[in-house]
Amino acid sequence: MTSGLSVFSDPRSVAVVGASADPAKWGYWLARGALQGAHRREVSLVNARGAVVEGTASVPSLSDLPSAPELVVLCTPAATAPAVIEEALDLGARGFLAITSGIDLVHGKGLEHRLAARVRAAGARMVGPNCLGVYDAAAELELAWGTFTPGDLAIVSQSGQLGLELAALAAHAGLGASRFVSIGNQADVTAVEVLDDLVHHESTKAVVLYLESFGDGRGVLDAMARLRDAGKPVVVLTVGASEASRTAARSHTGALTAATEVVAAGCRAAGAVLVDTPAQAVDLAHLLLGSPLPAGRRIAVVSDSGGQGALAADTLAREGLVVPRLGPVTAAALARSLPATAAVGNPVDLAGAGEQDLGSYSSVVETLLDSGEVDAVLLTGYFGCYGDDAPELAERELEVVGTLADAVRVHARPVIVHSMSSDSAAVRTLRASAVPALHTVDAAARSLALATALSERRGEQVPVAAPAPDPSAVRAASYLEARTQVATAGIAYPPAEPVRTVDDVRAAARRLTAPFVLKAGWIEHRSDVAGVATGLADADAAVAAFREMSGRLGEGEFVLERMDDRPSVVELIVGARRDPAFGPVVLVGMGGVRAEVYRDVQVALAPVTAAQARDMLAQLRGSALLGGWRGAPAVDVDAAAEAAAAVSRLIAEQPDVTEVEVNPLRVGPTGAVAVDALLVTGRPTDGTRGESS
Repeated sequence: MTSGLSVFSDPRSVAVVGASADPAKWGYWLARGALQGAHRREVSLVNARGAVVEGTASVPSLSDLPSAPELVVLCTPAATAPAVIEEALDLGARGFLAITSGIDLVHGKGLEHRLAARVRAAGARMVGPNCLGVYDAAAELELAWGTFTPGDLAIVSQSGQLGLELAALAAHAGLGASRFVSIGNQADVTAVEVLDDLVHHESTKAVVLYLESFGDGRGVLDAMARLRDAGKPVVVLTVGASEASRTAARSHTGALTAATEVVAAGCRAAGAVLVDTPAQAVDLAHLLLGSPLPAGRRIAVVSDSGGQGALAADTLAREGLVVPRLGPVTAAALARSLPATAAVGNPVDLAGAGEQDLGSYSSVVETLLDSGEVDAVLLTGYFGCYGDDAPELAERELEVVGTLADAVRVHARPVIVHSMSSDSAAVRTLRASAVPALHTVDAAARSLALATALSERRGEQVPVAAPAPDPSAVRAASYLEARTQVATAGIAYPPAEPVRTVDDVRAAARRLTAPFVLKAGWIEHRSDVAGVATGLADADAAVAAFREMSGRLGEGEFVLERMDDRPSVVELIVGARRDPAFGPVVLVGMGGVRAEVYRDVQVALAPVTAAQARDMLAQLRGSALLGGWRGAPAVDVDAAAEAAAAVSRLIAEQPDVTEVEVNPLRVGPTGAVAVDALLVTGRPTDGTRGESS
């Protein structure tokens, strides 16, 4: 590892403190793994009561070693860990792999970080504590529970056991690990540092990252973007990140931006992809390790079973992919080489051609790849089983595998195989040849969809945002203050005036044009307390509404506003807030008083361009309403996108803004008009990174 982290990948010497001869204990597996690399480095075992592991005897303490170890593995009780760290630093140790957990529980809160500071001050580094170890295939370093299979996939995990599950799944799928780092509590070495180190790690071709909390979220995204630029895609797993900010937010935007939606938005910006389960992460890794990514969403389905082909097509469609009907030239070319009963429209049903000649599988796939009509091919069904069920066909099946792999290289388009066999020689050879072979059509379709989305985002960059404000100085602006600042950002509002008395209302009504809206401008969520009166036809109606509302809500700054009564309007919500880990995020969705009921929203890191905002609007489930529905005219989507981009710039560029929301933004055929505004501000800090927490 670089930047002082090489001690955790290829140390000159290792000492395992807490080594044990008991295979049920961590100390045994750490000692056993360390000894496997004894031909590359000096390995020492330390146990105060004595232990012999695979013929190697321990010494009572680090001080009894003939020379100082470069890397010290701590597998000791929390009560003794601080003393061992001090002893090792005095001897000149450069790195600590802290398996030990519960240090703060035993010694009091904050000791972990004080120990980490002490380690850094001495010129050393520490991974953990509360981690499950590290592994580096090229350096033959194995300091973790269990065994690892060498491969191309790096695994970085805050949860050690989940990391081990990922490594086991990868090994079972024939992928293997290039490096494994369980980062634990990150008291010293952080996920950002570990990810950055993988950028130049030659053995790593792709990365799976599991984090439960994103402290410097933008830093993590920047590191993932650097990995992407180095040709090493990142797959992310997470749970519950940023949930605290969601519950603390004062706007509908805060309530509507779920934790994983913010992480997903960050992943999109960084060119990474968020998945739901470890199995999905490993399934997707098949496509990322050597296979070309799909250039588009057009998928051809080839099957030796009509039922499996039809199910594959439906599954692909549910994942947002397209199974296009093939053109007449391609269909005719397929028909010439297949039985008369074959289907050649897409899905392509071989109708027994595979059983007659296994070469039919590869010839059909080659025809499809050569057609230019599809971006990827999904081969689903029995292929991969022939060699196991009919050994006399094994050699021929492997020849077809080779032809498929050659076709992928020549055409630079992926072929993914859903095989009824999970581990035949053909399946293993497919995987080794950069032709992903998965055991369920669900996994194949989802992985194709995720890989396609990843390919579509290759050129995006993580946006830069202003430093975050001081959260202790947060206040909500009045409605007039809020709409003035939002309007300055470039969003249109109807004319309005402040009113505090009946005379003010009558004077404002003379200057404005009816119909009117009266609002209790000092209340954040006016609709919740009947603080908005709409459809006021004239000055008398406005006065009556003022008397009723002020009598019920008390004195304050009311606002009389020209009512937007344009026909054929669609109401949207456009908002933004600062996530404590990822910084500014922007949200667009179907708005109005039912926004939280429908929860039809899209989230992105701020700022976004108008083009990006338009793409977000197009992904809403209710997007059909924007294009016209049941005879209604289409609304001005460009104006809505410009408004969303303006809100995103406001929070990204103004260091005092913590939340901003327009709900509703009324979008009609001739423009977008905002008729509400919420703005929450705080005192700007002098920090350099607003997205840190």
